[in-house]
Amino acid sequence: MAKIHPIRPTPPVEDQEPSFDLHERAMDNLRFIRDTMERAGSFTALSGWGQVVIGVAGLLGAWVAARQVSPENWLATWSSAAVVSVLIGVLTTAMKARAARMPMLSGAGRKFMLSLAPPLVAGALLTIFLFRAGLPSLLPGMWMLLYGAGIITAGAFSVSAVPVMGLCFMVFGAGALMSPASWGDAWMAAGFGGLHVIFGFYIARRHGG
Repeated sequence: MAKIHPIRPTPPVEDQEPSFDLHERAMDNLRFIRDTMERAGSFTALSGWGQVVIGVAGLLGAWVAARQVSPENWLATWSSAAVVSVLIGVLTTAMKARAARMPMLSGAGRKFMLSLAPPLVAGALLTIFLFRAGLPSLLPGMWMLLYGAGIITAGAFSVSAVPVMGLCFMVFGAGALMSPASWGDAWMAAGFGGLHVIFGFYIARRHGG
């Protein structure tokens, strides 16, 4: 009598996904990881040496502004110093970001700049109206208060020394508003000059230039 072998069920064949689907999923995962890291990362490309140079420009601006005899020339001096300082900051930070291969216009860098810009724009507009109103003595305190506020908010996306510097600017701004008008240039020299030099050296030594 012939031996009957039991019929074993054939295991089901698993459907294989096309290789291009796996590639798309891998790319989606990489994009998610990259975006997450950009959102969580800190903007460390702020140039400490650039801040030192800005501080020197601030000290020079205070020296020149204190020797002006008209409010118009005084404002023109500080406006020129502000433009020069912005250019120095952008250029040196771009150089450091490029060396570190860190994008300035995406992730933490973009958030840093977007957080800093509104207080600076507000300061520029208030400068026009306060000067036209005959209140130039309020400008040093207002400038440092708004600049400090912008540095604090932008510093949330940068190294810890940055928001501390912003807080110091706000303290100096409050001091300038409560002091005699003749002290304005001295407060500006201490703030835009001294604070930038001190924190610039610290950032340069602790965070690579």
